[in-house]
Amino acid sequence: MKTQPTYSTEFKIDAANLVIKQGYTTSEAPKATGAGPTAIRRWVTQLRQEFEGITPSSHAITPEQKRIQELEAQIKKIEWEKDILKKATALLMQDNIKR
Repeated sequence: MKTQPTYSTEFKIDAANLVIKQGYTTSEAPKATGAGPTAIRRWVTQLRQEFEGITPSSHAITPEQKRIQELEAQIKKIEWEKDILKKATALLMQDNIKR
């Protein structure tokens, strides 16, 4: 069974930048890096989107988008905790009214 190689974030950025900044084609970049052409195209697309400020649904590769994803996760957790507190407060208020 063949396993897919795991590439570092830095490698993905460098490989995508061969196409984006250095003028390689998506056919030449895989030969230069050893990564597959599908992976190169995916990284190029994702990096271009992240440069445009689009936060990916998968793991971000630029530090800025990684930070955005971390902050969005924190916001989601805080909102979830706030909802729990609202529900708990409502239950306590109902209990006090019944007494």
